[in-house]
Amino acid sequence: MFRSRRRAIGIALLMILPLILAACSTTGGKKAAQGGSSVAAGHANTQRYTIAMITHAAPGDTFWDIIRHGALAAAAKDNITLKYSSDPDPTKQAALIQDAINSKVAGIAVTDPNPAAICPAIQKAVSSGIPVVMFNAGVANWQQCGGMSYFGQDESIAGVAAGKRLATAGAKHVLCVLQATGQVQLEARCAGVQKGLGSEGTMTKVYVNGTDNAAMLSSMTAKLTQDKTIDAVITLGAPVALVAIQAISSAHSNAKLYTFDTNAAEIAKIKSGAVQWAVDQQPYLQGYESVDSLWLYLTNANILGGGQTVLTGPAFIDASNVAKVAQYAAVGNR
Repeated sequence: MFRSRRRAIGIALLMILPLILAACSTTGGKKAAQGGSSVAAGHANTQRYTIAMITHAAPGDTFWDIIRHGALAAAAKDNITLKYSSDPDPTKQAALIQDAINSKVAGIAVTDPNPAAICPAIQKAVSSGIPVVMFNAGVANWQQCGGMSYFGQDESIAGVAAGKRLATAGAKHVLCVLQATGQVQLEARCAGVQKGLGSEGTMTKVYVNGTDNAAMLSSMTAKLTQDKTIDAVITLGAPVALVAIQAISSAHSNAKLYTFDTNAAEIAKIKSGAVQWAVDQQPYLQGYESVDSLWLYLTNANILGGGQTVLTGPAFIDASNVAKVAQYAAVGNR
């Protein structure tokens, strides 16, 4: 009888002990009330901060919708109020940075396609005590501008990778289509393509107005009609690639089409074979990490990257993986 009682007590203790240990581990040895801020059910209960995201997005460029999706997802998780603004004119983009400084936001995430115009405004934000992270454009100068971290791809590395793939595909004369002038990241892409091609081929550049589809179509069609030696076209944005499909057809060109960046419509063109592949810098990640890194700094003094660029690309989307990516592109995240 006594053995049975001792056995019952022992079993009861074994059942209770894991519950006691679990209770200790969830509070880190402290009472829950002393634990400070925490994240519950994927949503922070930290102080609500306002963060400004300022980009050089041109009207109608769907690439930036993907960045905003990532930024908004991080903002929702981190209890952040996100103020997004953009202007493709570097002087006006610098003015937007000044507006953010004046409104005393808690942090700024910004692109820098034109260092001469934008870097001084970034430095002013930093000197005002506002933490700044940079993303997408400005990989060569983000530290000089005072950015804490940079999220994006090194456009020179991405260009070289694309050029090497073009050379492997047998391209001999590549037309690199730039949708804007004076943007360092676009120039770096084309220069990288030329370097990656090496002695296997040559590259020609053409500048188009990325905000005017009719003008883009006219410029690309004229170039492809004029020079039939062009056997490959690489565009530097997904919306431009969609227009290039029409240009190649209108010019009765045999050139194959490749591109940087993606959107849902362009992913469908990779599936159909109209576009061979896309260089993917994963813009959702850029938006997400820019906001999330500022939250980490504001709430825990964390800085990502260790003083180095945090690379989000290049990755490649082609026939081998487009079906997987397409399901996320359909909801605007790739």
